[in-house]
Amino acid sequence: MTKDTILVVGASGQIGTELVIQLRSVYGNSSVVASDLKSATKEIMEGGPFENFDIMDESRLHEVIKKHNITQIYLLAALLSATAEKNIELGWALNMRSLSHVLDLARYGKIKKIYWPSSIAVFGPSTPKINTGQYTVMEPNTVYGISKQAGERWCEYYHNKFGVDVRSLRYPGLISWKEKPGGGTTDYAIHIYHEALKRQKYECFLSATTTLPMMYMSDGIRATLELMEAPAEKIKIRSSYNIAGISFNPEEIANTIKKHIPKFEMSYKLDHRQSIADGWPQSIDDHFAGAHWGWKYQFDLNEITEDMIANLRKEYN
Repeated sequence: MTKDTILVVGASGQIGTELVIQLRSVYGNSSVVASDLKSATKEIMEGGPFENFDIMDESRLHEVIKKHNITQIYLLAALLSATAEKNIELGWALNMRSLSHVLDLARYGKIKKIYWPSSIAVFGPSTPKINTGQYTVMEPNTVYGISKQAGERWCEYYHNKFGVDVRSLRYPGLISWKEKPGGGTTDYAIHIYHEALKRQKYECFLSATTTLPMMYMSDGIRATLELMEAPAEKIKIRSSYNIAGISFNPEEIANTIKKHIPKFEMSYKLDHRQSIADGWPQSIDDHFAGAHWGWKYQFDLNEITEDMIANLRKEYN
C-alpha cells in the first residue's frame, strides 16, 4: 500500500500553522510538505519539508506534486473576507483558480484526495440567521462569500462528474493564539485577547451585540482531520458541511476576559466589517456532520478565554 504524502498549501496562515503541526504528528514529519509564498514559523520550517511557491503557478504546483509524490492536498490559500473586499480581482482569482488547479489534478489521477475549506460567508443577508441549516438560502454579498459558494458548487460537480474525493467544511470564525489573524471579519475575537494583555483595552469594529458563530482552533483542526480520515461512504455531502462550535458577541467575550483581567475596557468604533457581519448567521445547525461522521465541538467560551490568555501571557511576559 502506497504511503500518503500530504501537501498543505497556505501553511503560513492561521489555520495552516496549526494544521501542519497536527498532520505531522499523525502522519510523520517527512510525509507532510508545508508550502506558502512566505516563510512559516520556525517549528514548521525546521520540522519537515517546506516548498516556497505561488499556488497560482500551475507548472510549479505540478513540480512539487511530482517531487514529493503528493497524494493529498489541503488547499488553504485564500484572500479572506475583509481583505478581499479591498482587492476584488485578486480575491476572486486566488480563491477560484487555486481550487480549479487542484481539482484538475485529482480529476486526472495526479492526487487522490483534496481538502478545501469553505466558510459561513457563503450565507448572506437573506439567509435565516438562527440555526442556519445545511440546505438554505445562500445569497452571499462579499467577494469571499461568492468565491466560496462557487467553490462549493465546483467541488460537488467534480465529485459527481469525475469521482474526485474532495471534502470541505464551512468554518465559522476561528480563534487561535499560535498565529496572527489573517484579515477576516471574525478576527476581532483574536485581536481582543492580544490587546487585553498589551493595553487592557480594545476598540472593537463590530457592535456589542453582533452575535456570530465561532470555534476554537483546536476544534477546527480536529474537525478537519476527522472529516478527512472518515471512510468515503460516510461523506455524503460533497459541497461543504456545516460545522458549529459556539456563538457569542463582543460584549460576551469581553465579560469573560474581565474575569481574568478585571481592568479590561471595551469600546466600539464600527467600520465596513460590520456590514459584512450583518449578513452572516448567528448560529449554525450542523446535525449532518454529527450524523454522518460523528462531529461534536468541545471548547466553550470560558474555556477558550482561559486557554487564550494562559498561552498569550507567556508571549507578552
